[in-house]
Amino acid sequence: VILPAYNEAASIGGLIKDIYKTLGENVEIVVVDDCSEDETIKTAESCGAKVVRNPYTMGNGAAVKRGIREAAGSIVVLMDADGQHQPREIPKLLAAMGSFDMVIGQRAFRAGIWWRRMANRAYNCLASYVTNVRIKDLTSGFRAMKRDKAVKFLYLLPNKFSYPTTLTLSFIKAAYPVKFVPITVLPRRGGKSKIN
Repeated sequence: VILPAYNEAASIGGLIKDIYKTLGENVEIVVVDDCSEDETIKTAESCGAKVVRNPYTMGNGAAVKRGIREAAGSIVVLMDADGQHQPREIPKLLAAMGSFDMVIGQRAFRAGIWWRRMANRAYNCLASYVTNVRIKDLTSGFRAMKRDKAVKFLYLLPNKFSYPTTLTLSFIKAAYPVKFVPITVLPRRGGKSKIN
C-alpha cells in the first residue's frame, strides 16, 4: 500500500493502523513523504510503515512514482493519506483484480465542491470518447494495480496531481484491462486539500 503524504500527521497514524487491521501485519506500507513540515514521518515510522522522504517538495505524482519503485509486492494499492479512502475497502479492490490489471475505486459524485464534480464528469466523458471505453472515475487516486504494468508508465506520469488520469489512460491504451468498483469516500481526517 503506497501512501503519498504531505503534512498528513493528523491522519496518517490512524490510517496506517486501519490498513494493518484490515490486511494484516505482513502488508508492506510505503509512505512517501513529500518533505512535510509536521510530524508525518515520525508518526508513520512509529506505526511501522516504511518511509521514503523526498529531499524537497516534488509533488503528489512524484511521491506515487517513488512509492511504486520502492514497493516489493506484485500488486500495489494507491490511496490518499488524508483519510478519505477507507482501508476496509481495499479487499474489495483486490477481490476484483482477477483478470484485470487495474481496479479503480469509483467515487459517488453526489457530494463535494460543485465545480470539481462538474470537472470530473467532463473528464470522464472526454476520456471515454478518446479511449472508446466507459470510464466511470478518471481521477480517483484509490486503486489497485499490477506493479509490473504500472512501472512501464512511470516516465509518463506528471509530478503533480494528474497521475491517476495518465495511469488510467495508459493502461487502457496499452490494452491492460481496467475495472471500476464503487467506493465510499469520507471527509478528510484533518489538514487541508492540496488541490486548487
